[in-house]
Order: sequence, then structure tokens, then C-alpha cells
Amino acid sequence: MENVPTSQGTPAHAMASTQRSHPSTDEEPVGFEDDTESIIQQLTGGTKELDIVSIVGMPGLGKTTLARKVFNHFIDSKHFDVRAWCSISKDYSLRKVFSEILKQAIGDIDGIRDKDMPDKLHKSLMHKRYLIILDDIWEVKAWEELRLSFPQDENGSRILVTTRDEEVARQLKHHSNPYFLRFLSVDETWELLQKKVFQGKICPPKLLEAGLRVAESCKGLPLVIVLTAGIIAKKRQVSLWLETANDLSSHDLEEQSMKIIESSYDHLEDHLKACLLYMGLFPEDYAFPVSDLLKLWIAESFVQNIDTEKCMEEASKICLNDLVNRSLVVVTKRRDNGEMKYCTIHDVVREFCLRKLTKEKFMQHIVPFDPYQPLDAKEPRLCMYVHDDLVKQLVQCEYSLDKIPMLAGLNGGTSLARCQRSVEFIAHPTFCPWDHTSLFSLLDNFRLIRVLNLLDIYLESCWDMAMQAVPYLRYLAIFTKEFDFRWVSHLLDLQTLRVVRKDSSNHILKTSPAIWKMHKLRHLDIQDFSFTWEDKDRVIFEESSETVLPSLKTFGKCWIYLADMTPEFWWRFPNIEQLNLHFVEPIHYSINAKPEVDILNLEQLPLQSLEIRFSTYISIGLSDCVIFPSNLKDLSLHSIFLTDKFVSNIARLQNLERLKLNRIYFRPRGRGYSRCWDVSNYKFQALKVLKLHFVTMTEWCSSDTSFPVLEKLVIDYCWRLQDIPSSFVYIPTLKLIKLSYCSKSLQDSALNIKKQVEEFTGCDSLQVHAPYR
Repeated sequence: MENVPTSQGTPAHAMASTQRSHPSTDEEPVGFEDDTESIIQQLTGGTKELDIVSIVGMPGLGKTTLARKVFNHFIDSKHFDVRAWCSISKDYSLRKVFSEILKQAIGDIDGIRDKDMPDKLHKSLMHKRYLIILDDIWEVKAWEELRLSFPQDENGSRILVTTRDEEVARQLKHHSNPYFLRFLSVDETWELLQKKVFQGKICPPKLLEAGLRVAESCKGLPLVIVLTAGIIAKKRQVSLWLETANDLSSHDLEEQSMKIIESSYDHLEDHLKACLLYMGLFPEDYAFPVSDLLKLWIAESFVQNIDTEKCMEEASKICLNDLVNRSLVVVTKRRDNGEMKYCTIHDVVREFCLRKLTKEKFMQHIVPFDPYQPLDAKEPRLCMYVHDDLVKQLVQCEYSLDKIPMLAGLNGGTSLARCQRSVEFIAHPTFCPWDHTSLFSLLDNFRLIRVLNLLDIYLESCWDMAMQAVPYLRYLAIFTKEFDFRWVSHLLDLQTLRVVRKDSSNHILKTSPAIWKMHKLRHLDIQDFSFTWEDKDRVIFEESSETVLPSLKTFGKCWIYLADMTPEFWWRFPNIEQLNLHFVEPIHYSINAKPEVDILNLEQLPLQSLEIRFSTYISIGLSDCVIFPSNLKDLSLHSIFLTDKFVSNIARLQNLERLKLNRIYFRPRGRGYSRCWDVSNYKFQALKVLKLHFVTMTEWCSSDTSFPVLEKLVIDYCWRLQDIPSSFVYIPTLKLIKLSYCSKSLQDSALNIKKQVEEFTGCDSLQVHAPYR
């Protein structure tokens, strides 16, 4: 096996998030108006030479919040040609930093080698005025490794840095002095406290005096304020609030943050403690993809294994919402429908979690959460995280758990091998001690683990034997070249399966009858997986009534032949909600000839989200063969010809809220390159978000009623489109038009719509993000 280098210890494929440095926030900050204005003046005024502006302050003071507010100020501004945001943190990966900044500077970075990124970044920024935000720098060395990639063109480019170290800020100084962030005033503290506790409502008179006492005791530290709000919001009693105020006052400023986090932790129910500590083991500033986090919590039994999966999903969301409401977890990005997409924890909260786990010797009693039972209805499980010292002792003791000193006494002298159920092990996704000498021996000692993430290791061969040692897995992610369902079909409790395959483009993976044994499988994501069979396997599939995956909810990209699109195929997935299909269609036919294929009828499936793409863009006629599920909310179409009949089928979807068109083609009208998308006669009655990417139209026509509730329009790489339909002025719900890599004419069109909306309504309700490059 070959170790794969990764950044900051994160799982290279499963957990690495491209949103890790996303500067969005779920909260409107309080008390940074003057600070924001001062920083903006430093960024836009002064010297034309490249300058570094540093924001300095202790942890929890709001440095990142202020930088984020400044960054967002320039979304609509044309002052900077390029803006990019990247979190550095203490243990940073230079490759990750370069890729994050470069991605925001030029867009697509596929095909750019790691060693070429510094030079590519330098060239992409030359002769452009840029703003780069480097959040949470710990040492000057980080800047020294980056600085040569930032050209000094004397055009007013700026680097904005946040740091907790005053000495680092002074060493980074070019022209501007460091900006030392102040503490919030008592009035600002009380405003923020009320906002968090009462959610926009006014504090009741009986709590006012106690509330002001709490505000004074927070000493103006924003992190302490929001965490305190999470404690007192649950019990609105004067005595409790005064007790909290006295407790806060008894600690000096340096230890106050850690003490209030400890108090917040102590007030958590037991199941929430397990969820929070699990998050603390991820790298600093890590942005958690919420869907992945919930799957991991469920797999680790932090949430009770309720009869239906929907109940487990809802229970896990309840847990996350509780942590968010207590300000221990921060939402960094939401989906268009308002659901959480990414979240994170503050550096200080993470530090507390690591201290807590270390103090408890990585052991924890875990009580699974069940919203339908009392909190004390379940017996706790004694669990230990697999960590460095444990693995080291295990190797020294020749892979015998009975001989490990740190486990002595846990079972009253009874052999640990005979009492494995008295202590269970958690193999955290970010901890990867497995190497070619110890993988199989280690797994044999940790047979009860529920999660196994091997995406940091390239498994060349024989890995299937190791899977026999861990029969209770519920979450498996691997990086390999060869894969067969037969190698994992004994994992009857498996809920999530992710397979990243090396050199997969040369070998499409076929299915096998073994997949139908995995009845608990909920989430399947295999790179370049094809639903094709050997002849003998096809007979088994077609004739057996047991070839069903009753629990499957999400199915990642899979290749499938149109000939297999039969009703007999689709009833095998009775509860599928999210599906990504890549159709393999006949390639030897005329552009004007309709291939003979059966209608793809998905109408009876309970799909909420569907993505469809064809292997070639010559898909006239093929797209007309699709009948969509009536309850579909999210539809993405890729590489197809858009016909009137197909548009009509989409418009019939009365629950469709999000539509993404990617690399869409139209029949030419007459000679030349004229391509028109005319939806004047259609009404997309529930559509809230419309995204157009590489759509080849030159003209777009719509009526005042085509998009009655549209809220967000995103257009990128549509070079030939010159105008947005003027009817968009009369969409009362429209909040955002976002353009990138489009024509100057299209940008002017969007700004003209914004102007007309302001004149028509008297309100500045429409935002236009249209950086022209």
C-alpha cells in the first residue's frame, strides 16, 4: 500500500472540503461598523504599493468575523479585480493554500500540477488589483512561503491578515500599522446577547437587570457572549442568570473563554457531548460538509438506530441544531433552501475538545440519542478513540489488547479479548495509523469499529481480506484500483460506501449480484460505477424478487445503458431520494435521427434530487424520453440538447425549486450561431434557484409569469448571451443575480435590471454580483 499525502491530516478524498475557506457566515455581526469602515479605508487608500493590513486580537474577539464582513463589502465593488479568502491556521498545507487561492483567482484548476501552482498564481494576478485574505496566521513563515506568488505592480493590491500574535503582525508590516481589534462595549454586548437569547424579541422586564449583569460579566468578548447566550436561553430564570454572571466575573479574561466553553459543555445532554468531541478531532478551521457529518454520527451510533432511516436523519439534524443554537457550532454556508451545508467550530472550542479528550485518555461514555425516548432510557457504551499512544502500545505488545497497559483494569481482570463489548473503539476519520505493516493486525484488534476511512492510503491489492476483520462496519471509504461488491457483501450493517478509484477512466466498474445482499446500504458513491452485468448475473437480476436495495437513499454517479431503463429496473430502489445518472447512449446515429429507446419513466420514484447527463452532447430525442418524478425538487441536466418538449416536461414539475443547466445545447435558428431559449409560454411555478453554466444560447426570452417566485439567478461561462430578459424586473421575490465569466453586455443588463427594480419598488432589494474580467 502506498501512503497518499494529504493536507492537515484530513482524509484526502472523503472529508477534504473545497469550502474549507468559504467566507460566508450565518449571522449578521454586531458592533463592527466603525472597525469595518477603518479597515476598508486602509485597503482602498494609501500607498499604491502592495500592502499588508493586519487585524490583531485574542481568540474569540471576532477577527475572522470582521475580516469576513470586509470581504463581503467588496462583492459588489469593482475596486479589486480579484478577491480570494484562505484560512491558514497553525498546521497549514502549502499545497492546499495555493490551490484555494488559485481556484478563486482563475476558477478551474484541474490539470495544474502542485509544483506549478505558485507560478500560475503569480501570473494570474499580474497587472490586476487583488485582495487576498489570509485568516488566522500563526507565524511569519507562512507569509514567507507565499509572498513570491503575489506580484507587486503598484496598483493598490492588498493582503488582509488576521492573527492572534502581535509580534507576527509587526513583522508582516509593510506600510500600514496593525489594527488592534477592540472589545465590544456593554451596549453592544447587550444587543448581541438579546439577539442570541430572544431571537429578535425584547428581553422581558423581569430579566432585564440580570441580563445587564450577564452582559457586563462577558467583558466584551464576542465568543463568550454567544456561548453564554446558549446557556441562559434554555433557562430564563433570574437566579440562574445572576449565578452565570457571578461565575463569569470570577475568571480573568485569558481563562474566561475556556471556562464558558466548559460550562456550555457541562450543560449539554450526554449525546451532544459525544457529537461535539467527535468534531473536535478534525483539523483547525475545518469546514464540515453537514451531510457527511450526519452520516458519521449515525454510523457511530451517536443517534439511536431507530426503525426508519428518516427518523435517524431527523434525529441527527436535531443534534446539530442544538449545538448550533448553543453557538458551539457555527453554520458557514446554507443551501438555497435554507438547510445547513457547511459548519465549523471555533478554534477555542476545538482546543477545549482536545484537552477534554486527552484528560479522559480518549475514553468516553456514549449515550445514543432517540427523540422518542427519555434521555436516560439507554445504557451508555464505554468507547475509546483509536489514537497514537494506543496504537504504539499495541505494536509494542505484539498486537495483543490484553497486554496494553492503558487498558488494564477496564474489565476487572477479565481478558479484554473475551469482553470486547465492554469497551468499543472509534476509528476517527482524521486519524490514519494504518500502514502496510500493521493494517491487517490493527483491524483484527478493532473488530467492533463502525467507521473506517482509508482514503489516505492507496490500497493496491489484498485489501479485501482485511475487510473480513471488521464485520460491523457501517461507514467505509476506500481508495483503490480494483473493487468488487463480493469483497464487502458480508458487511450487512454497512450504511455508507464510498469508493475512489485510481485510474478509473480506463476501467468502468461493473456491478455484481453481491450488491443485493446489502439491505442496510443507504448511501452509495462509487467512482465510474456501471450498472452492467455478465449474462449469468443479468438472469439473476431479472428473475429474482430479492434483488432490491430497500434502504438506498442516495446513489452517486453511475453509468447506465438506456436499454436497461425498464420498470423492472427501477422498482429495485423503492426509497431512492437522490440519484445521479450518466446515460450511455448509442453514438452512431445522425443528429436528426431519434434513437430507438424506451421511455425512461421515473415518475413513481420518491426522488427529491436528480442529475442526468449523457456521454455525448448529441442527445436530441433522448432527452424527450425522460418522464420526471412528480415530487422532484432539485434537477440538474448536463450535456443535452434542450427541446421544447423537454422544457415542457420540466415546467410541469410543480414542486421543482432548483434547476441547474450545464453544457446545454440548442438547435440553431437559421444560419450562424443564433440560439434562443424561449420560455415565454412556460411557467416554472415553484422555481427559486436557476443556475446556467456553459449554456450556448445567444438569446433568452421569458414572460412576466415564467419565473413567479425566483429568488436567485446564477449565470457563468455563458459568453454568447448578451441580455437577461427584461421581465426579470417584475419578479418580486428576486434577491440575487450572480454572474461570472460572462460578457460585459450581460453585466450591464443585470445592473440595469437592478436599477429598474429600485425605481419600481423604491427598495434596494436586488443584489447583483457581477465581477467583469
